[in-house]
Amino acid sequence: MAYMNAIIIFFLDLFRQNMRNQENIAPIDQYVIDFVRDLRIKKELTQEDIANIIEISRSFVRDIESINSRAKFNVRHINALADYFGMSPRNFFPEKALPVSSHSRKKEEMKVIKKITPEKVNKLKKKVAFVKNKNAKNK
Repeated sequence: MAYMNAIIIFFLDLFRQNMRNQENIAPIDQYVIDFVRDLRIKKELTQEDIANIIEISRSFVRDIESINSRAKFNVRHINALADYFGMSPRNFFPEKALPVSSHSRKKEEMKVIKKITPEKVNKLKKKVAFVKNKNAKNK
């Protein structure tokens, strides 16, 4: 029983760690990333085109657009893009401020954790027990 609880705790910690990594991309950063990606697609440009405009590598643009990376545009990038497209840097930002409180992040995390029902925990325990028994037989 303790073994199964340890595995469940391990997965919950892994989930929380992933949530913390995602927290490093603030809503404002994600807004800018989405705006630039949408603009790039609308103008039929490649990631390499954007990289050339802001004088960075294509792989960095790929990382910025990836949900698994914490890379993001900085103010110089936004200024270079605004200049290239003949826009104001203001166009890259929302009209109103986006929430930044850690309370709202914790609230989202709790919503996800609440979705972990006793049924799901029992299912996971059964799977862990099955694997444990299978491994014991193979020894």
